[in-house]
Amino acid sequence: MAAPRRDTRGIVDAAGLFTRVRFRRREPAPPLRPYLEHYWLIDWDLDGPYASHVVPHPSVNIVFQRYEGQEPFAELAGIGLGLFTQKLEGRGRVCGIQFRPGGFRPFFPGRPVTRWTGRRIRLAGTDPTPVLSPDDEDARVAALDTCLLDLGPRPDPQADQAMTLVDRIRTDRTIRRVADFARAEGVSVRLLQRLFAAYVGVGPKWVILRYRIHEALERAETSAEVDWAALAADLGYADQAHLVRDFTTTVGVPPATYARHRSP
Repeated sequence: MAAPRRDTRGIVDAAGLFTRVRFRRREPAPPLRPYLEHYWLIDWDLDGPYASHVVPHPSVNIVFQRYEGQEPFAELAGIGLGLFTQKLEGRGRVCGIQFRPGGFRPFFPGRPVTRWTGRRIRLAGTDPTPVLSPDDEDARVAALDTCLLDLGPRPDPQADQAMTLVDRIRTDRTIRRVADFARAEGVSVRLLQRLFAAYVGVGPKWVILRYRIHEALERAETSAEVDWAALAADLGYADQAHLVRDFTTTVGVPPATYARHRSP
């Protein structure tokens, strides 16, 4: 696996977020890298309240969280189907584990990943202190490694297949229709849908659409002068109106409006 990605895909107003919090991505231990995207670490000390917004990836996360005035806790976050908003204020710390799409089930076999889709579940009995307490960032990463290595991921060829297929969707813009994708992979649409339900947590069509929105969001984040009609065609939309509709439904404002009003 390559080093943690450096893009801002999925983060709404990334520039605004990064001026208020310390955000880092870190690599897990080598045995964990086939299953994880990265660890993500956030610390903040704010004078006033701030709301962060994220268009979630098709990934399950385990998140250790400490907010001022609250007891720290650990949470399992299934794939978020809509815009996720978190209010931050005072001082706090979050240490997250982002699994690769398809990479979560080897740690928790026996149940389809759809069981957690759209849900956030407190992990009772999980002590967040070893992860959240160290001020040394390397110590926090080591604690996350220990947490996952103790679970012992189980080899699963279907998980490997699911991770490979989602990677192809993420990196290949020509993949636009589930039927065409299934045919190219030599499987039926129904088999592909069952695999994604069991190992990813959402269907292949949802994954294709979500990565389109991530691409459009990053374009809007980095430039106020985007040719939205050309981008819509590049992402496989029938026309610009369809892109505008999906972006507005997911992010809350049309893409051109977002690009104009993003933080400098």
